[in-house]
Amino acid sequence: MTTETFTLPDVGEGLTEAELVAWKVAPGDAVAINDVICEIETAKSLVELPSPHAGVVGELLVAEGVTVEVGSPIITFVSESEAADAGVAANPKDPAAPPATDEGGGSVLVGYGTGGGATSRRRTSRQAQGPSGRVQGPSGQGLVRSSVGVIAKPPIRKLARDLNVELTEVTPTGADGEVTRDDVVKHAEQASVFRNIETPAWGAVREEKLPVQPQVDDGRSESIPVKGVRKATSSAMVQSAYSAPHVTVWKEIDATRTMDLVKRLKASPDYADIRVSPLLVMARAVIWAARRTPMVNAAWVDTDSGAEIAVRHYVNLGIAAATPRGLLVPNIKDAQDLSMKDLARALNRLTLTAREGKTSPADQQGGTITITNIGVFGMDAGTPIINPGEAGIVAMGTIAQKPWVVDGEVRPRWVTTVSGSFDHRVIDGDGMSRFIADVASILEEPALLVD
Repeated sequence: MTTETFTLPDVGEGLTEAELVAWKVAPGDAVAINDVICEIETAKSLVELPSPHAGVVGELLVAEGVTVEVGSPIITFVSESEAADAGVAANPKDPAAPPATDEGGGSVLVGYGTGGGATSRRRTSRQAQGPSGRVQGPSGQGLVRSSVGVIAKPPIRKLARDLNVELTEVTPTGADGEVTRDDVVKHAEQASVFRNIETPAWGAVREEKLPVQPQVDDGRSESIPVKGVRKATSSAMVQSAYSAPHVTVWKEIDATRTMDLVKRLKASPDYADIRVSPLLVMARAVIWAARRTPMVNAAWVDTDSGAEIAVRHYVNLGIAAATPRGLLVPNIKDAQDLSMKDLARALNRLTLTAREGKTSPADQQGGTITITNIGVFGMDAGTPIINPGEAGIVAMGTIAQKPWVVDGEVRPRWVTTVSGSFDHRVIDGDGMSRFIADVASILEEPALLVD
């Protein structure tokens, strides 16, 4: 019997290893080209691997949870015809699904990621209505109805699982009562507001350690392995903290006019399909201020002939995102060229993709300056660590109503704190102070952006 072996490919730039998180197929499964066969976690994100082969799964060569090097064999395939001749019955599929083979009727082996014209049994069966409870969506994509009547597409169900959202508690707004992506995200955000109302009791264990090597003690403590995104993040933060001399400055500001602008944009028909938040104004402020103080957007570079400072005349704006897989910092390329509306759309796409764990390695490379929105966690200010390869990171604190002196009178105003950490090798105190002051001036008066 002819066996084809599929090795772990490099799904990013310079990937050397990845953890096999979950298999989506089992031995005996009939698969088509581009069917998802497994999920892997790289140092950057969670990635679904499509099958390069149409045939029958032979053997799974790597167990879930194991980290393997690029080029290592992970799965074998045989053609359906050879599997049948050998008396190996493929696992049953939907009878409405057509076969996916080449013109000769045999198996097809192609390079990783090939789009191909082959029809996937799994995708086809998801589009057909049947007794399993699957119903046809308006766009032709399969929706899944659970036993309690929730209608949602498979990607939406995965997003709900990642965000710990119970779909039965989500109010659907889609066609025919379908739960949409925005429904799930909105529910998760609302739930997070109330998650700390009840104070949990102290646990019986006084101390918990997190060593590198996974091991379980006598039940009094648990060890968690450091790998994947957490491993990459810890390495990058240590490198940054101990190579770049950090200095932090901050300023408390009246952001009432920013909140008024956000309210107007939310009510505008032009932004009807876009989620708007104060982070949008903050992003525009950072881009504007970086143009006035270019050194915050620069980077320290060590070369064979000595050190130099690379000054970038463009902004790849990084947004630090807390995801189920750990901290990610994807960036919006050439953010300086985007209009307010296009920047809002880019922020929406970046946030949703990061929460789903689908941020590509390319989207996390080449950043020039980063924003971290610690206000979503109720924090007023912080001293963030600079992302490697950059010279500055700006933190936006929570926006809350506080007493503020306006024209000699104390009035309630929306107040926030903007702080920033900078590489003192690249930028001096006057430059970083001027930059934070510029960001603050925009949040105090967003009309300054109209220039």
